[in-house]
Amino acid sequence: MKQFEGKVAVITGGASGFGKEFARIGAQLGMKLVLADVQEDALDTTVAEFKAQGVQVIGLRTDVSKAEQVQALADATMTAFGEVHLLFNNAGVGAGGLLWENTEKDWDWVLGVNLYGVIHGVRIFTPLMLAAAQKDPSFQGHIVNTASMAGLLNPPAMGVYNVSKHAVVSLSESLYQDLSLVTEQVHCSVLCPYFVPTGISQSQRNRPAGLSNDAPPTRSQMVSQALSDKAVNSGKVTAADVAQMTFDAIRDESFYIYSHPQALATVRHRMEDIVNQRNPGDPFGDKPEVRASLVAALRG
Repeated sequence: MKQFEGKVAVITGGASGFGKEFARIGAQLGMKLVLADVQEDALDTTVAEFKAQGVQVIGLRTDVSKAEQVQALADATMTAFGEVHLLFNNAGVGAGGLLWENTEKDWDWVLGVNLYGVIHGVRIFTPLMLAAAQKDPSFQGHIVNTASMAGLLNPPAMGVYNVSKHAVVSLSESLYQDLSLVTEQVHCSVLCPYFVPTGISQSQRNRPAGLSNDAPPTRSQMVSQALSDKAVNSGKVTAADVAQMTFDAIRDESFYIYSHPQALATVRHRMEDIVNQRNPGDPFGDKPEVRASLVAALRG
């Protein structure tokens, strides 16, 4: 996808973090925007900000874990603009702790947003793009699914999040292969950021009441939260940097997008463990102090 002016971008999680930065670049390129977010006040503020700049934009409060709400987002997009060229399945939440301490509600919340949000987006919006491509040989579409480096690694005390993001990587690779069977006009990418200050470490603020736990967080969950806050907030790469990398990848039709390419050394070690039938290595191998602090905190 080379031309963006006048095209339509749909962005979930569009009121903050990566989503808002995708919207900023899209607006600068002359795109029409459809922003979705579960946090309605932030969404309203963001939509008003872009409207004040003269951007054609609509916003719709959307819980991406709900298929009917993603369908409503697609319907609103088609009613307002008649087509969609660029889809960012970007909404995401984070949760940590030792796997056996995560509740069914933890799983429902994280998989609902991180995985089913992408599933619904792909299932509902891809046919719209393919139909547009059949009608117009010049149509170009692109889908970006936000995963994580946690979709390529398995850091401890992050199991629920890891599972959700591994699934998004697999879904995206499958989507890439499936699209290649039927069209040259619609492409996709998977975004795998590392530690970037986006606000995801505070995503509990948007957790639905019906999926909240009755019991207080466990020690491991509190430790995981503290480490996540520290790592994310100390990140040097910004959400704006990652958004620019993403648009560059869309232009180049690049599939894998990494915010921190240096982290791929750890991914390589994991792949070598698999191929060589070695037991899983330490994902913090290059930062033993992180593992030491985690062990100390969990063992008291």
